[in-house]
Amino acid sequence: MDPERALSPPLTQGVYYRRGLRAAVALPAVILAATFIGIGSVCADYGMPLAWAVLATVLIWAGPAHLILVGGLGSGASWLAIALTVGLSSVRLLPMVVSLLPYLRLQNRHPVVAVVCAHLVAISIWVESLRLLPQIDGEGRVPFFLGLGTGLLASATTATVVGYGLAGIIPHAFAAGLLFLTPIFFLLSLFATARVLSDQLAIGFGFFGLLLGALAGDGLELLYAGLGGGTLAYGLARLKRARDAA
Repeated sequence: MDPERALSPPLTQGVYYRRGLRAAVALPAVILAATFIGIGSVCADYGMPLAWAVLATVLIWAGPAHLILVGGLGSGASWLAIALTVGLSSVRLLPMVVSLLPYLRLQNRHPVVAVVCAHLVAISIWVESLRLLPQIDGEGRVPFFLGLGTGLLASATTATVVGYGLAGIIPHAFAAGLLFLTPIFFLLSLFATARVLSDQLAIGFGFFGLLLGALAGDGLELLYAGLGGGTLAYGLARLKRARDAA
């Protein structure tokens, strides 16, 4: 161990939290803000009050589910149907939450802290957490994660207000294009962080699944790409590990 580090006082939880806030002021926050400018504009176009648009950003904290809510309300769908659809769309975040648990080590934390950490998980913070948390000391990972999540959520909330105010000023096509920035960032991040065979195969099979689904024309493209491609990638990777171990 470095003697200077051994003699230095331990960092407080507040210091780790501020480090997380500083880490949030980076490219993911910019991408996220651009996406939520588009979402804020869509909310205004559908006539959703600004307070509800901001509350939806804070509570739902997921662009696709936010758009499902706005579109459902705009089309006159029932509240129950909208709630079920938003909930089902957010199930995709569960594996992200589970994958972050070994890094956060929430065993000795208050249950409220665990709930807040789970709520803050989204695509952007998941990608950044997998990249940054291994570099943080174990006792500082939870406050660092909370700072990172708070910074990104603040960026998205502010951008929702800005987009709401810009509705009618920015072209509809441009606002719609902003919504694709976060998925594009997520895809590029997957390419950059895919180091194991199963991840690499899942990306490849996902592309082919989307193509097959588009040709089939039955509207199940995401099912083919996600469930089908992911399961096939996992099975092949596991089979290769078994052969290597034999």
